Amino acid sequence: MSGPLGDLAHAITSPFRSSKHETEPSTPEKGKSAQRTEAKQQEKLEKSERRQQDKDEIEQRRRQEDEIAEQEEDEETKARYGENVHPHELCSLERIVGLPEGSEVNFRARIHTLRRLSQALTFLLFRHQTDSIQGVLSHASPHMIRWVQRLNPESLVHVTGTLQKPKEPVTSATFSDIEVLVYSIHLVNPANDLPFDNYQPPDALRQRLSGRVVDLRHPSNQAIFRIRSMIVRKFRESLEDQGFLEIQTPKLQPAATESGSEVFKVQYFGRTAFLAQSPQLPKQMVISADFKKVYEIGPVFRAENSNTHRHLTEYTGLDIEMSLKESYRELIETIDKFLRAIFTAVQSMPELNNVRERWPSKDLVWLDETPIIPFTEGIQMLRDDGREVEEEDLSTRDEMRLGELVKEKYQTDYYVLDKFPANARPFYTHKAEDPKWTNSFDIFLRGQEICTGGQRIHDAKELRASMAESKISEQGMEEYLSAFDLGAPPHGGAGLGLERIVMLLLELDDVRNASLFPRDPKSLPAGPPMLPHPDANTLAPRGAQDEYPPIEKLIANYGDATNTSWLDERFEIWRHPTGAAVGFVRQAGKFAMIAGDPLCDRKQYHDVITSFVNFVRKDLHLTPVWMLVSEEVQQVLGTKMRWRTLSCAEEQRVDADQHHNTSKGREARRVQCEGITIGEVVDPDENFMRRADNAIREWQAGRRSKGKQVHLTEVRPWVDREHRRYFAAEKEGAVLGLVVLAQLAPRHGWQVKWAFDFPSAPNGTIEVLVETALSALSGPVTFGAGVSERLTPGAQLSGVRAKFLANTYDIIVRNLRLGGKARFREKFGALGEQVYICYPRHGLGVRDLQQIVKFFED
Repeated sequence: MSGPLGDLAHAITSPFRSSKHETEPSTPEKGKSAQRTEAKQQEKLEKSERRQQDKDEIEQRRRQEDEIAEQEEDEETKARYGENVHPHELCSLERIVGLPEGSEVNFRARIHTLRRLSQALTFLLFRHQTDSIQGVLSHASPHMIRWVQRLNPESLVHVTGTLQKPKEPVTSATFSDIEVLVYSIHLVNPANDLPFDNYQPPDALRQRLSGRVVDLRHPSNQAIFRIRSMIVRKFRESLEDQGFLEIQTPKLQPAATESGSEVFKVQYFGRTAFLAQSPQLPKQMVISADFKKVYEIGPVFRAENSNTHRHLTEYTGLDIEMSLKESYRELIETIDKFLRAIFTAVQSMPELNNVRERWPSKDLVWLDETPIIPFTEGIQMLRDDGREVEEEDLSTRDEMRLGELVKEKYQTDYYVLDKFPANARPFYTHKAEDPKWTNSFDIFLRGQEICTGGQRIHDAKELRASMAESKISEQGMEEYLSAFDLGAPPHGGAGLGLERIVMLLLELDDVRNASLFPRDPKSLPAGPPMLPHPDANTLAPRGAQDEYPPIEKLIANYGDATNTSWLDERFEIWRHPTGAAVGFVRQAGKFAMIAGDPLCDRKQYHDVITSFVNFVRKDLHLTPVWMLVSEEVQQVLGTKMRWRTLSCAEEQRVDADQHHNTSKGREARRVQCEGITIGEVVDPDENFMRRADNAIREWQAGRRSKGKQVHLTEVRPWVDREHRRYFAAEKEGAVLGLVVLAQLAPRHGWQVKWAFDFPSAPNGTIEVLVETALSALSGPVTFGAGVSERLTPGAQLSGVRAKFLANTYDIIVRNLRLGGKARFREKFGALGEQVYICYPRHGLGVRDLQQIVKFFED
């Protein structure tokens, strides 16, 4: 091989040819940092061993005590405690307090806390939901008392005993003037590995949320969600008394409903859908269908990156929509009626005291007639207070200050701010007589907004004009707009956030306290994604006789773009005892060419790579050369195994969630004018595959006429169809373009495995087709490997040799025009991520590298 490629080969291999006396370097002496790390690991190991030893000693001592108890106690005493539960009719704690002193009781509860006063006397606090009662264990054997004292807080127990008057009121129990003299106690289910103790729970919200199930058991939380349930019940009862009908609208929407809020994109059978920001569109459509008055209680999704005390990314919306007879004030009156019913009910609930023990609050104050304050008056009150505010939507601080000013002036925590400016309202809001303002309002509670509502535009022409003014496309909104073309009545509606109402009514310090399992931007922490095929998990224990997981499933679990080439027939697959796989090709009788990372969990890379290299050298007697691998594999080969590494290629990736479809421009219009149909082929039939294969053969013939091509994989679009998706451009039975997607590991998403621009396709067809495929995806997408702008030396490669390699590489890229694919992919916003070529320090010559290059050539 001559020319620049030969020079590159010579430069790479020259150290191997001139190093007859060079030996593999021994492991370098560890530095101080490595020594400190190793010392810390050893200390951690020793602590763990000591903890386990202490635990074993405690278990041994308890077993000995149990053996002694078994010998010393009679059968009646033994039956009074332990893990066996005797069937009895259970009594609730609430019912117990109504029984006379001396009554025998039988109940199930959790151990809230336990106090040991002596070897013969133990006090327990039993808790069930919001109720608690003290138990006294005194007339029992020493073994029974010791067994009870071992029980963890939050353990569920079955108790029988007798009611008696305590010597002093039990202030820590909700029932302070009665207690239970415990006769028997049996463990129903232990509570192990508690994140915290509910008797003295942590103040930090994030810490409590990390153990939310235990946190929800606390009486204050039990009370919050009873109050929340009551609010929903009163909302429903009040509206149904006013003639409203409950509806359920879809949460998958074709378009965004609120222009000012971010949306969650989801993949929906080859197109993009959105999680509903509100039921706004469908509930208006229902009014157009003459349902007259409707309401809904359901989830609402807002993809706003707001980490405040009052925002959630998923909350429960209380929504209403109603036709109007004369004025949108009818809507305000309707909302005012059910809110007053809610306020009255909450103030009378006994659970309010449970909440106030943890979150002190004042009774809500409201007037017989709710103040309806014009927006301009509210702005003036703030300006008179010295605040610089514009006639636009209020900030949170301005809202809270206005609430304080209204409380001073009107003596109320609850009021309506009316006639908001048009620049602060969505496109569907009806303008007032002065178009600068709108027939819309917000309702405030304790200085914070809990409701936004108003009259809607019901004229189709006016609605379209408003959408255009707000720069909202009609695409995806056709069904919504048709409801107005069919004649919608004057109507209005409102939306309230249930969690925010609960938070403000109870004066909780954070809205998350009002949600069972709150969702905010920090929820659902990033972690290892779920494997598409759990049965192909290489970390799972495997028996010697178990079958290896199929290579196709391993690619979907762990693979990147290069791994999909292993499905070609020329690749051999080596298997590790864990089920992991490595694909390789024998080259020139001397090399094992490996392309891509091992298919396994990344924690197994070192073990799998080491085992495979030993197999290649000792069993196959070949020299391994590893190409197009990730940084993690390069670290194993270059740093730990002392191979030489370099990078001259990039994995070119796109984030489909951040990708903006640019195919709506000139190319898309040209394709549409040509009468070309573009879309996903969900289940390719024989007819489609035959037509596509004909087009591929024609394309291949044209490519061969252009000379040598560099490829890693064969063209086999129909292999492993379980993990493929197909998008085609077609016209009059001819396939003009084909995009084939291959499913990769969840962290890599999908690969644009092939993007065929067939000869008969008009210019721009392939761009529109690729854009269509990207818009159907969510998360990461890779186009596969492409050349880098420059060669980057890696491990064990530096100095003059590295500089010469880099210069030679520049010549090769220019002469062979290898940057074409990369430039095409840049149209879609692809960004490069380095991948590496790794080879051992000995055993390669120039002629050997010539054979290696042939691995890539057609």
